[in-house]
Amino acid sequence: MKPRLGFFDFTGCEGCQLEVINFEIELVELLELVDIVNFREAMTEKGEDYEIAFIDGAITTESDISRIKEIREQAKIVVAMGACASLGGVNCLKNFRPMEENLKIVYGDCAGYYNTIPARPVSAVVPVEYELPGCPMNRYEFLKLAKALLLGKKFELPNYPVCVECKMVGNVCVFDKGGFCLGPVTRAGCSAICVTTGRHCWGCRGLVDDPNVNSEKEILQKHGLTVDDILNQFRIFNGYLEVSK
Repeated sequence: MKPRLGFFDFTGCEGCQLEVINFEIELVELLELVDIVNFREAMTEKGEDYEIAFIDGAITTESDISRIKEIREQAKIVVAMGACASLGGVNCLKNFRPMEENLKIVYGDCAGYYNTIPARPVSAVVPVEYELPGCPMNRYEFLKLAKALLLGKKFELPNYPVCVECKMVGNVCVFDKGGFCLGPVTRAGCSAICVTTGRHCWGCRGLVDDPNVNSEKEILQKHGLTVDDILNQFRIFNGYLEVSK
């Protein structure tokens, strides 16, 4: 039998699921090898006999916790898909103020009808076998993982900073142009797309393993910046790391 896949959305923009749908030939080829039994973005049927669960979005309510636990009980493999699911993402910005204040800001006089808890990545609630970081995730990285799972091979994320990819494509360093960038400490795998298109690295793929903190401090000092400057920027996608410590 073909492996059975399920895609599930929690709190997020669902952009990572759209990345899967945006495939054309690749998706058709994948469907020849697997059965997708649950995918709200793409189908009305809802099968509960999935073996591999792809999770999009952060955990932000008590009901999210019970739901992700149910999915974990069914699935043999759980994949956190995108920055929200793997890091907590932009959802964790709310963790820096009282939850009651968040509800009042968003819902006003109707705040009492809703509930919220500090946002967290999927791995903070249940074990996760694989993570595909990024905002959105790199869809070709998704294909690479899918192929590895089907072939029983090992899948690993790049373990070097975005700066390496910037050098490979010939980008001028954002710092040298008077800007600010999280590339020196952020995990590569995005082909430095943000810097290449004229922006800077936002850190949506999380920290590279064992980041060269001393080198980053030297870069900041050289350009008249402080550690607080980088922490404030890093909080956009990685606020959960800061709050959980």
